[in-house]
Amino acid sequence: MTIRFSNYLNRSLLAVCGILGLALVSAEAKDEEQLRIEFVDTKGEEVSFETLKGKTLGFYFSAHWCPPCRQFTPTLVNFRNENEENFEVIFVSFDNSNTEKENYMREAEMPWLTLPGFKNREANALAQMFGVKGYPTLIIIGPDGKLITPNGRADVMLSPDTAIEKWKAAAAETSAENPVKES
Repeated sequence: MTIRFSNYLNRSLLAVCGILGLALVSAEAKDEEQLRIEFVDTKGEEVSFETLKGKTLGFYFSAHWCPPCRQFTPTLVNFRNENEENFEVIFVSFDNSNTEKENYMREAEMPWLTLPGFKNREANALAQMFGVKGYPTLIIIGPDGKLITPNGRADVMLSPDTAIEKWKAAAAETSAENPVKES
């Protein structure tokens, strides 16, 4: 399945496609270059998308060179570890090299998934798709693949004890209002 996205895009559908590992095609891509969004674990091995089913996901746009990122990351690590049954983080690195990314992940003890590589086409496509303007940014996607909030960082920082429940309620409300149609 191939999906094109333009400036007026359906973020929910694209999030579902990304989560399920379907090909994304940018409207700006030359010769219809496909972007395949894949996730790997901390050992660099591809992760089955089945392991993400039913979980709320946080796309974490961050980099080691970013002081606010280094400040927020330990908080996010603790939050994810306390909620790992219901929540998974996917690190989208904007580090300057793969070595920087790997060192950042190791130093911060990030136990989560990541896009292979760093600051690549896929990372840029996701950042564009979600309208990321700065780092750190935590985009929250519900178990149904729909955007819950682009401000997950604030929820984790200000109300970590209630963030998961808040996101579940928002996901249930969004699903009831806009059910995803199977094609």
